[in-house]
Amino acid sequence: MSPKDAHGIGGLPPANEMTPMFRQWADAKRRCPDAVLFFRMGDFYEMFFDDAVLAAPILEIALTARGKGTATAAPMCGVPHHAVDAYVAKLVERGHRVAICEQMEDPRKTKGMVRRDIIRVVSPGTLTDPTRLDPGAGNFLASVSGRGPYGVALCDLSTGELVLAAAADAAELADVLSRYDAREALAPESAAAELRELLPEIHGARPLVTAARDDRFEPAGARERLLAALRVASLAGFGCPDDHPAIPAAAAVLAHLAETQRTDAAHLDRLRVENPVRTLQLDQATRRNLEIVANLRDGGRRATLLEVLDRTKTPLGARRLRAWLLEPLAEAAPLNERLGLVDDFFQRAELRRAAREALSRVRDVERLLSRCALGAATPHDALALLRSLEAVPDVRRAVEPLTSAGAERLLGQLDPLEELTSLLARAIADEPSSSVGDGRALRAGYDAALDEARDLTRGGRRRIAEIEERERLRTGIANLKVGYNRVFGYYIEVSKANVAKAPDDWERRQTVATGERYVTPEIRELETKILAAEEKLAEREQELFDQLLAEVAGRAGRLRGLAAALAEVDATAGLAEAAALEGYVRPQIDDGDALEIEDGRHPVVERLLPPGRFVPNDCKLDEGRRILVVTGPNMGGKSTFLRQTALIVLMAQSGSFVPARAARIGLIDRIFCRVGASDNLAGGESTFMVEMTETANILHNATPKSLVVLDEIGRGTATWDGMAIAWAVVEALHDDPRLAPKALFATHYHELTELQATLPRLANAHIAVRERGHEVVFLHRIEPGPSDRSYGIHVARLAGLPDKVVARAREILDRLVVQHAAPTAAERPGAPLQLALFEPERPERDPAEDEVLARLRGLDPDDITPRRAHELLRELKERLQP
Repeated sequence: MSPKDAHGIGGLPPANEMTPMFRQWADAKRRCPDAVLFFRMGDFYEMFFDDAVLAAPILEIALTARGKGTATAAPMCGVPHHAVDAYVAKLVERGHRVAICEQMEDPRKTKGMVRRDIIRVVSPGTLTDPTRLDPGAGNFLASVSGRGPYGVALCDLSTGELVLAAAADAAELADVLSRYDAREALAPESAAAELRELLPEIHGARPLVTAARDDRFEPAGARERLLAALRVASLAGFGCPDDHPAIPAAAAVLAHLAETQRTDAAHLDRLRVENPVRTLQLDQATRRNLEIVANLRDGGRRATLLEVLDRTKTPLGARRLRAWLLEPLAEAAPLNERLGLVDDFFQRAELRRAAREALSRVRDVERLLSRCALGAATPHDALALLRSLEAVPDVRRAVEPLTSAGAERLLGQLDPLEELTSLLARAIADEPSSSVGDGRALRAGYDAALDEARDLTRGGRRRIAEIEERERLRTGIANLKVGYNRVFGYYIEVSKANVAKAPDDWERRQTVATGERYVTPEIRELETKILAAEEKLAEREQELFDQLLAEVAGRAGRLRGLAAALAEVDATAGLAEAAALEGYVRPQIDDGDALEIEDGRHPVVERLLPPGRFVPNDCKLDEGRRILVVTGPNMGGKSTFLRQTALIVLMAQSGSFVPARAARIGLIDRIFCRVGASDNLAGGESTFMVEMTETANILHNATPKSLVVLDEIGRGTATWDGMAIAWAVVEALHDDPRLAPKALFATHYHELTELQATLPRLANAHIAVRERGHEVVFLHRIEPGPSDRSYGIHVARLAGLPDKVVARAREILDRLVVQHAAPTAAERPGAPLQLALFEPERPERDPAEDEVLARLRGLDPDDITPRRAHELLRELKERLQP
């Protein structure tokens, strides 16, 4: 391959050595130098030079060469035009952009070079192929303006969703992008490199950053550009102030889409403005640690809250439920309306079943609308939209008897679009072809001109079949056949063995490996008529289908409103189904300060255990009891208790019933969940650094309406350093009136339980354990008061450590307990202490002490009477006296 030319296109030969076709290719490539160019040539899309070298291994196709053996040989690979979407998606999923350069003229009618042009650019944030998108999640292209604070516009081209958000700093920007799972970020050219360094990893990779001209992000005139793109006169109807910081970003992303998609995206006709005051805020660490939509093990959906709750029937409902879990409500009125609708479906099982059965016939209306508006819909898409519209009356009938305010509102939004339904029913064939142009997409009787063209085409093909049969009889060549290709048209083909039987009135057209091909004047004349009829058929069917898509796009607003209503019915009916199957109850929601959970359960852990095995626990936090310090052994259930409390709050404020006997939730504004240990190796941060960064975020942003969950803070550093940090954090959460959140604090630092004596709104709790000699049973029950032991050695034995190692650990523990009594709270400040395993030799212990210890270890307090305990104590004391 040759080096890059002056325009930076790798492998391009000098202009004076290029053929006209390559000059056309080079012109297109220069307009999209950072995209793989799919260059249409007949029935294939070809890639050349560096594009071919890049694409061939990803697409698993052969890398060949055009002009092989010449000075201008070009690496080349290609894909068939009818399968282009799948190949484009493969490259996009690997983080590449693809520019589609299409033939703009019919080669059969064009003399000389066919005109070609780029019709769209596909990238991770603009992919709309429904077969390559997760039906239960959005596919967002973010646009970022500013350099802190930031304005963020998030656009899902596949659904028409446009969201405006603001981020005060880089951390908040990362939170916004990760919450929407943004696959690509648009940025001004002058800020693109900086943004690449700030973006978070999403599913193991950072979003692709696309640079756009700086002037597209200019604040001056941005509002007017956005109004023009949305085709409205004011932003007030969207609840968007004229000075929202994301307006320049929104104007930029809509301009970018208009340029790269080369179509009028009529479905992008509204926007939503994020309002942090109205939603419960969850930062990136909290979403990760609570495993709301992705698990910690592999980032998948298994063993997540979403997996437990998702009983939806449509992609619309699945995406809506996911959004509710990631952005719970923080206002009582809309939340209670949502809960009321869930309760309606919960109480009326027969209506719930009817709604879910009707919804099972609904396809992805949002994405079908998007493909229609973008001109990318197929006849199968049109049929799917028709079947969805036909199900709407049944959904309405299931909702009509419900009595909640939410049901009444939804009835007004479940628009059956009867005129569009009727039009599609008249137009679309029952079993349409996958593409337009062959006469099988539209129903017979829909259009007279189409029917005529179809009849002409079928008649011509019948004539061809008749000619084939007549020529077989005339020549006696039984295997004679009439075929067709795009180069030579219709022809008669005979095998080599029968060439001598060819009549004199046949004209030889082509020699092939298996025989000869001929034409006749009759076939040539008939071919002209057939091709004219087929061309007319294809043109008319395409014209009619485009009109249908325009009719759909013209109702974009109504269809999006219908899709939103169907999504809400599906999500709420699904939550009611989950509540009925899992034994959940409706939480009481108010603006008070109490958090009271009776017999709460962890929704995910409970599903993983056999029925009835999960041990429920209470949790109560209010004005007089803000912090609960939980101690107890590993594997005892501390982390489960902490997480389940946070998840129950999140579920309640998402509009779900909760796993408890009863629950009262005073509205929470933010949940902070700092659990577990993890490195950020790519960012150069250790476990302890990550832990401290997340803790700092809590201390800077928590409020008295927040819920803080901290599990084992400080364990990433030396024992006494960690305990000192944990101690100070608890005091700050308790004493700082600016913070003062409700907090659950699990720890192995038993010294922290002494804080109850000095911090009046702190209480202790522990995980109950039953001991039998060296055996322990974890009861997984939360009880008042501190735990006095960690039972780490018992856990080590359960994990399979060799008996010899476990016995030695017990021996070392006994020595440490004797040698180093824990300092009191008064002694601790200024008196750091490191436990020593190696001490100067001490006199051997009296054998009587070992005997007494052995008898105590073998004692079961539950199997001894008070009288016998008193007698035993006297015996042991006497045994120890000299």
